[in-house]
Amino acid sequence: MSENINEVASERNLNFLEEIIENDLATGKHKSILTRFPPEPNGYLHIGHAKSICLNFGLAKKYGGKTNLRFDDTNPVKEDTEYVDSIKEDIKWLGFEWANEFYASDYFDQLYLWAEELIKKGLAYVDDQTQEEIRQNRGTVSQPGVESPYRNRSVEENLKLFREMKEGKYADGEKVLRAKIDMSHPNMLFRDPLMYRIIHASHHRTGNKWCIYPMYDYAHGECDSIENITHSICTLEFDVHRPLYDWFIEKLGIFPSHQYEFARLNLTYTVMSKRKLLELVKNHYVDGWDDPRMPTICGIRRRGYTPESIRMFAEKVGVAKRDNVIDLSLLEWCLRQDLNARSNRYMAVLNPVKLVIDNWEDGKVEYFDAPLNPAEPDGPKRKVPFTKELLIEKEDFMEDAPKKYFRLKPDGEVRLKYAYIIKCNSFVKDSDGNVTEIHCTYDPDSKPGVGEWRSVKGTIHWVSEELCDKVEARLYEHLFTEEQMGAIPEGVDYKEYLNPNSLTIVTAYAEPALKDDKSGIAVQFERVGYFYKDPENGAYNKATGLKDSFKM
Repeated sequence: MSENINEVASERNLNFLEEIIENDLATGKHKSILTRFPPEPNGYLHIGHAKSICLNFGLAKKYGGKTNLRFDDTNPVKEDTEYVDSIKEDIKWLGFEWANEFYASDYFDQLYLWAEELIKKGLAYVDDQTQEEIRQNRGTVSQPGVESPYRNRSVEENLKLFREMKEGKYADGEKVLRAKIDMSHPNMLFRDPLMYRIIHASHHRTGNKWCIYPMYDYAHGECDSIENITHSICTLEFDVHRPLYDWFIEKLGIFPSHQYEFARLNLTYTVMSKRKLLELVKNHYVDGWDDPRMPTICGIRRRGYTPESIRMFAEKVGVAKRDNVIDLSLLEWCLRQDLNARSNRYMAVLNPVKLVIDNWEDGKVEYFDAPLNPAEPDGPKRKVPFTKELLIEKEDFMEDAPKKYFRLKPDGEVRLKYAYIIKCNSFVKDSDGNVTEIHCTYDPDSKPGVGEWRSVKGTIHWVSEELCDKVEARLYEHLFTEEQMGAIPEGVDYKEYLNPNSLTIVTAYAEPALKDDKSGIAVQFERVGYFYKDPENGAYNKATGLKDSFKM
């Protein structure tokens, strides 16, 4: 039967997790599926977590199941309600709703009772060794570990000591509880792993009730089991943890949740280590967790990414069994795909030079109707004012232009977008040789929709110098200069690759209709890129650029 299922799955291009789930449902192993997203509330979520969120919630939705949100809050020193709130906000922004909200701390009483059960079975013991001694005695891949001198304490003594640990009789690091497995096991994680450590710190939910806290490898599988999670989906680095996950469940005889691993997301020009991201924030290399240069969900949201584009990106990346590096340009492509269909258009000039229409009447203003979105030519319009003195981009004029340059040049013609064809007659330079003013004439018969149509090869954007608004534009580049940040040699500080030009702030001159935009998503500055109005400071953050067909 499984062969037939695999054949069908292959024909339908299912990923390996979908194949597993469909097989489990078809064989009756599970009547329905329940996944979970289990973040530790010790930082802000990043784009890698977004992929995991889309996967867990997406699989559950596809197969009529549900997804729990469970916070892995087992380390009170690093965790905070600030992170809890941000994580919930990010998940909702991505468009998902969880079935239940749980915390590992909800299960502390049960986890403690199970720890005592393992002690009574002779499968756990209290160790007095220091953290350094435990590390040294664990051995290496080629050398077995050394058993702790406290490994053979009696059940009674272990229970007494563990209860005293719980009562707060010992200092941090003075004792730990370890599983009693095999100090020569080829999987290093099986060499008597830690189950509990002493931490005298207030917990964000349980306060000072506990001074012992369970380790991830002990708590995670049991929490999944308590919730009857059918498919515990983790990233690939946890594959070596899976046998230990299964060991605890088996020894306790509880619901057999099972873990499945997929490749974690790695992006070019990006680091996604929580430790490194925290360092960037704390040492002010960036302006907080939501800095638009950060790969955090709140950062890319502030930059102008949409939840639709992130979900599209997660789908395009797919589910793999091997780690690989995804080009950041795919994420940008997904955003352009989404915004191109629904983003409002406006003209804005970021690097201006003055353009004077010599044969235009002084003081005259003409308004041109322009579609807010070319995809809807009969849809809403905005009015663009045209006056004698305009601003265009400096790069749209070239004194000594090559043959295939179709922008403005001496004696050349271009169309001003939505308006007239103009011809360059002369230009003015300053003492440094920079063009400061361009003089043109316009062809009155070239007004769109009036007279005889004629075409020219070049079209450029513009704004009225008199009737435009100044706005702050923030131009972002990669935060790091090295494409393969994950391949940096050991011992080299990743901060050496920080891009000093990752943020440039300029004044943009925009058509007046921009200030009335209420779309709530990034707008397109025509021929420039997509820009999102920052909800905090009102600046326009460049979300991503447009492809330029002209190459020098």
